[in-house]
Amino acid sequence: MANAEPLSIWSLIAEASLLVQLVMALLFLASVVSWIMIVQRGLYQRQAAASLRAFERTFWSGIDLNQLYRQGSGKGGHTDGVENIFRAGFKEFSRLRQQQNVDPDAVMEGVQRAMRVALAREEEKLETHLPFLASVASVSPYIGLFGTVWGIMNSFRGLANVHQATLATVAPGISEALVATAMGLFAAIPAVLAYNRYSAKAESLLGAYETFSDEFSAILHRQVHSK
Repeated sequence: MANAEPLSIWSLIAEASLLVQLVMALLFLASVVSWIMIVQRGLYQRQAAASLRAFERTFWSGIDLNQLYRQGSGKGGHTDGVENIFRAGFKEFSRLRQQQNVDPDAVMEGVQRAMRVALAREEEKLETHLPFLASVASVSPYIGLFGTVWGIMNSFRGLANVHQATLATVAPGISEALVATAMGLFAAIPAVLAYNRYSAKAESLLGAYETFSDEFSAILHRQVHSK
C-alpha cells in the first residue's frame, strides 16, 4: 500500500512537467465546457421536439390561422422552432394580401422567401455549439498525445542521469505522460457521441421544419388562388 500513493492519479498530475500540466488543464477545461454544451443542447433539442409536436397538433386541429397567429403574438414574442416559420410566412402573407393588385405568384414568392429566412435562423439555433463539440472530439486525442510524447521524452531524458534504469525508475514518468492521453480520450469520447447524436437530431428536426414549410406553403397557395 506504501507504493500506491506516489502512483495515484493526483500525484501523477502534480508531479508532471509544466507543459504536461498545461495540456491536462486545457483538456479538463475543454471537457467541462463540452459537458455544459452537451446538457444545453440536449435540453434545447428536447424542448424543440416537444414544441414541434404541440404546434403541429394545434395547427392540424383546424384552428383558424389568424387565431393561431394571434395566440403567438400573445406570448410576447417568446416563440421558437416551427412556430417562428409559421409566423414569418403568415405575417408576410397577410401583409402582401392587404396590398392592392398584387399578383398571387408574387405573394407566394414573398411568403416562401420569408419562411426560408426563418428556416435558416432555426437551423442556426439547432446547430449552435455543434462545431465546438466536433472540434473537441477531433482535437482532444491529439492534444493528449502531445502531452504524452512530451512526458515520455522527459522521462527518457532523465534516464541519462541514472546509472541503472529499472521499471521502477521509468514507470512514474511514463504514467504521468499517459494521464494526458487518458484525459484527451475522456474529453473526446463524450464530445463525439454527443455530436453524432445531436447532429442527427438537428437534421431530423430541420427536415420536419422543411416539411411543415412546404405543407403550409401549399395551404396558402390554395387560399391565394381561390379568390
